[in-house]
Amino acid sequence: MTTEPFTREKLRQDIAAMLEIDADALGDDDNLMDMGLDSMRAMNLVMQWDEEGVPVDFGDLAENMTLASLWSVVQERQG
Repeated sequence: MTTEPFTREKLRQDIAAMLEIDADALGDDDNLMDMGLDSMRAMNLVMQWDEEGVPVDFGDLAENMTLASLWSVVQERQG
């Protein structure tokens, strides 16, 4: 588990890396599925974040397919 805070920018960078795109190309309201996030990549992200202590599961990601909505879930859970 990491001790660094999980930030919106880290979320953007992790998703962009999984999609193999530049983080600047990922807008807050872009649909992640339209950007190429399939179920296997989503599961890999969830497993990565679980190891880092980020409170997001596969259902959260499936129901929040934009960076903005997913970040709202993370913020809510991080308190």
